[in-house]
Amino acid sequence: MDKRTTLSEVVAGLTDGMTIGIGGWGSRRKPMALVREILRSPLRDLTIVSYGGPDVGLLCATGKARKVAYGFVSLDSIPLEPHFRAARQQGKIETFELDEGMFQWGLYAAASRLPFLPTRAGLGSDVLRVNPQLRTVRSPYDDGEELVAMPALELDVAFIHMNRADVRGNGQFLGPDPYFDDLFCMAAKRRFMTCEKLVRTEDLLAEGTIHTLKINRTMVDGVIETPNGAHFTECPPDYGRDEAFQREYAATAKDSDAWKRFVETYLSLESEDAYQAAVRAR
Repeated sequence: MDKRTTLSEVVAGLTDGMTIGIGGWGSRRKPMALVREILRSPLRDLTIVSYGGPDVGLLCATGKARKVAYGFVSLDSIPLEPHFRAARQQGKIETFELDEGMFQWGLYAAASRLPFLPTRAGLGSDVLRVNPQLRTVRSPYDDGEELVAMPALELDVAFIHMNRADVRGNGQFLGPDPYFDDLFCMAAKRRFMTCEKLVRTEDLLAEGTIHTLKINRTMVDGVIETPNGAHFTECPPDYGRDEAFQREYAATAKDSDAWKRFVETYLSLESEDAYQAAVRAR
């Protein structure tokens, strides 16, 4: 089955208020082309579920996100995402702040079609205090241990970015870490994957071993070939993080005029091709 689609077709199928899971990790291998397509759309009131990076910052800064569930929101080389920080401090978004392990367990629960999974992560921390909706459960076995009941992080849609993919929806990472992109896909009702390059199925092992094929076609509903689609986050070995662009972006959180220019220069353009041309021209 040929699952090729386009950025615009994917985002046109979304509706206000959806819960969107975004793969990658911090400022690493994020499906930024799909995030930018959301920025060009009229979508509002989204719940974003992410090991957050500039995906979260941009969706907060542009008023697309109503709520964010996260284990962290970082630009990696810049520890705290500044546009997310501003939205959080100004009370512009609702938040579900989680320990990284709890976040993973929430995705795993959704992927397993379970309402929750028990975990020790979060015990003894302020996670339970700042999230009073969380509950604990007691083991029914002889140990009787009290555990956190981490609720499933159910997703309407998941977005991920891979180095290589085929038209059937098999995806391949070539960098050092698969992150939890497979769990995002399995936790979602619909799943879309951008990739640096589409290749024939038989060529997927030309650049990596079998363990790099973390995403299989049963996890994916649509594939979009989008070179440089993770910019400005890193997507090794294809390219590293665009640190100069990231610094420019981060600086706009403290300067409304700079943010306006940034939006006009990069985010108000009519297409991903226009964005990529603007990046090359700077």
